[in-house]
Amino acid sequence: MNNEEILEKLKPIVKPFVKNEEAFANLTEDTDFIADLQINSANLVDIVLDTEEAFDIEIDTASMEKMVSIKATLEIIKTKLAAK
Repeated sequence: MNNEEILEKLKPIVKPFVKNEEAFANLTEDTDFIADLQINSANLVDIVLDTEEAFDIEIDTASMEKMVSIKATLEIIKTKLAAK
């Protein structure tokens, strides 16, 4: 999967937790979950769990802690998919 395909699958997972709709509408790889989308840390855990299910991967704690931006999340998902 390329970044665009992953992002299209990731958007519906993230959307329910977004507080800043304008930032979500202008989503880029540089978008930060907390600073830009105003998603709280508890909801980030939900996003990680939903991402694991959607992509059929397991995200370890160290990777989870790095999932603060779209770019980092895409890299982690690609790495986990490649390792399957």
